[in-house]
Amino acid sequence: MKQEQAVALAQDALIWLAGRSEALEGLLAASGAAPGEVRARAADPEFLGFVLDHLLQSDALVLAFARDAGVSPDSPMRARAALPGGYARDWT
Repeated sequence: MKQEQAVALAQDALIWLAGRSEALEGLLAASGAAPGEVRARAADPEFLGFVLDHLLQSDALVLAFARDAGVSPDSPMRARAALPGGYARDWT
């Protein structure tokens, strides 16, 4: 996945998380950021990598996001690998 595609998917994930108060609260708590800071960093590939890291901590969130976004459940992991600090994981 190219970085541009990964940024777009991570932005979709951020918007999706923002639409779920409990998930957004978890993201804010984990990041230490205020809602305004999250909006300001919504185009920052490093922050978006953090957003995907947060999403990837929960299989339930990943599956729900994938279903709602119409993407494969492995898409967030592939996107994370394409952003700064990411790496390709081999689960075999």
